[in-house]
Amino acid sequence: MRVIDPHAHMTSRTTDDYREARRSGVECVIEPSFWSGSDKLYPESFFDYFEHIIDFETERAERIAGMDHYVTIAINPKEADDREMAEAVIDRLPEYLDRDRVVGVGEIGFNLQTDAEEWAFREQLRLAEEHELPVIIHLPHTDKPAGAERTVEILEEEGATQERIIIDHNEPDTMEYTAATDCWLGFTLYPGKISIEDVMPLLEEHGTDRMILNSSADWDDSDPLAVPKARDAMLDAGWDREVVRKLVFENPLEFFSQAENFEYEP
Repeated sequence: MRVIDPHAHMTSRTTDDYREARRSGVECVIEPSFWSGSDKLYPESFFDYFEHIIDFETERAERIAGMDHYVTIAINPKEADDREMAEAVIDRLPEYLDRDRVVGVGEIGFNLQTDAEEWAFREQLRLAEEHELPVIIHLPHTDKPAGAERTVEILEEEGATQERIIIDHNEPDTMEYTAATDCWLGFTLYPGKISIEDVMPLLEEHGTDRMILNSSADWDDSDPLAVPKARDAMLDAGWDREVVRKLVFENPLEFFSQAENFEYEP
């Protein structure tokens, strides 16, 4: 059963990771803009990074693994707390939003839930709305319920098109807020945070429409095979094959097909 991983920071992975993911059924990945492992010191560092993931990573994915690779562009919440830096970067973001392989804005949202992060969140949300692009929203890793509640308030205040938004990094204590929206909901299968065994009861309760599984596959203790492993775990647990296919393939395909530059063909 083929897989699309809709949130994987492949610039942090090795070529062997690409090959293993492809052998496990991952045919397509979307790479959101992320913290590069150390803080960027200058606005120009962001632009070099954007060029890297747009050009080099898409070429590497195809060359190494025959995998389709797309990106979303943003200043990540972890790097949005420097207001002066954020203003300089966001001012130039429109230059990148029409580039080949760019299929959205993200990830944006909260990290420490500061005023500067909220300013960057709103500005980038407005850019996505202007360009009619999908959005990946990052829920904070601490005080998640409050972050989820504030995230939903901002989406409503901004009048964002919720059908073009994934609210990612959901856990049981965020569902009260996020499941009440028309947004798509992402679950990042990350060691020590949430597993597919944790997610399955949430899917039973809330259904599988607008639900998406991803790996993150970043610099920390993450697994680029998390989505194929979740597929297998759900099948082993007796879930209907078509329901599992919907989660790991059809839902991310439907969501990112809203982007004009998303050209993946099953």
